[in-house]
Amino acid sequence: MSDPQTVPAHWFDDTQDIGRLVRAIYACISGPAGAPRDWARFRYLCHPRNLSLRTVVEADGSTWAQVFDTEQYIADVEILFATTDFFEVETDQRIERFGQIAHVWSKYDARASPDSPVLIKRGANSIQLCYEKGRWWVFCTIWDNEREGVRFDLF
Repeated sequence: MSDPQTVPAHWFDDTQDIGRLVRAIYACISGPAGAPRDWARFRYLCHPRNLSLRTVVEADGSTWAQVFDTEQYIADVEILFATTDFFEVETDQRIERFGQIAHVWSKYDARASPDSPVLIKRGANSIQLCYEKGRWWVFCTIWDNEREGVRFDLF
């Protein structure tokens, strides 16, 4: 767990505000095809035991959960990011906090550029965080994309 003195100040500042931390995660994974992503910052924002869960939809409509630790997630998405312009932009957010834990519903649009009129996909992240050792950590991110019969309507 990095000392705030050993990382850029804005990385540490990201961990002091839940909304800012979520926006920083989006910034880490967004960019043009082939552009390096800021995986060092991403790793810093995620707890060492962080998990990510992607909902996979099969051709027949059935679903299953694909689970990654941080390094497995990075390895999985680097293949897509090498050849695809991908910008995930938060469109709405709801934060629920109790003591040292928080849950964030974060709606997003994925586009080829932040201002592209063409929508690649839309969905929602369910992000669980914990405040530990003077900062917020992402512990788990679970997401699903809108599709026929599945629309985000919690807020």
